[in-house]
Amino acid sequence: MDSSGVNKNDVPDELMREMRSSIVFLGGILGRMGKAILSTPGGCEIGLRPIDLHLSSMQQFGAEITNENGNIICSAEKNGLIGTRITLSFPSVGATENIILAATLAKGTTIITNAAREPEISDLADFLNGCGAKIHGAGDSTITIEGVNKLYPTEHTVIPDRIVASTYMIAAAVTSGRVCLKDIIPSHIGPTIQPLREAGCDIVVSGRWVCLSAPPRLKRIRIIRTMPHPGFPTDVQAQMMALTTVADGTSVIVENIFESRFKHIGELIRFGAKINVEGRVAVIEGMRYLNGANVRSTDLRGGSAMIIAGLSARGTTEISDIHHIDRGYEEPEKVLQSLGADIKRVKEVEKD
Repeated sequence: MDSSGVNKNDVPDELMREMRSSIVFLGGILGRMGKAILSTPGGCEIGLRPIDLHLSSMQQFGAEITNENGNIICSAEKNGLIGTRITLSFPSVGATENIILAATLAKGTTIITNAAREPEISDLADFLNGCGAKIHGAGDSTITIEGVNKLYPTEHTVIPDRIVASTYMIAAAVTSGRVCLKDIIPSHIGPTIQPLREAGCDIVVSGRWVCLSAPPRLKRIRIIRTMPHPGFPTDVQAQMMALTTVADGTSVIVENIFESRFKHIGELIRFGAKINVEGRVAVIEGMRYLNGANVRSTDLRGGSAMIIAGLSARGTTEISDIHHIDRGYEEPEKVLQSLGADIKRVKEVEKD
């Protein structure tokens, strides 16, 4: 990437609507250009995900925020961004990333308390430090950033995707299969490994390898509660729910991060799954098997749950709206085909 020619401070509305993570451009553009113009981001409809933490954090740096014709205009052209102490009411990953990006080129020192601790935060800090930033404490709840005048080119290898790794482990588990993942960081998927072991899977960790062997019938998982890292990730909740639908016994899943992240349940029920929901709590009574069904991908992780359910179901499953899945997985059908799955991507036939 060569960003030396950047001369615009706005992100087109059609791109902002593509995915929720578009809001992370805010801190970087504002820090470099002194002004950022964005619209409200789109993405998966998994519940209320306000950007107030992002905006209030930029205001604490001294930025002025206004709304014009549906656009959010953040400006610090007069005095620039000034380092400050920011305490997050919730350890938001996106807000923590935006603050780090803005603070890197701000004047003075910024301290973030109650910062997100996800591995991606540490990876971002490692990249920026390679560019000449001065970031300390990433991965802990308190992060300190000393502003610098300029960043420089670097080379960086992005960490493996822990959510993708967890998804393929769960896919192997529901099919009584075996899979070995290489070049991953096992500690990043520790929260997924524990419930898979509870379900009866044999998991061996060695260096940057993790191998999973599943039993003929999975056991129930007593209870899973999604929490900020290092707790169980909300981005694996849907996939693990698909697993519990064919486990032996009753499992309970509590979604503590997003209030509307159970939209995949209606689609899982189309497979014949037995799931009862009360607020943020889902009680799943495991079936001997699921039956193939025509379902839709309700969102990114819900879509991967449909794939997992389809792999374990008897008969044929057809999944629509797979554009959600493609935002988080690179050609998942080819990966699963290499593992022996009978899965293929087909073009939807246009109706007259």
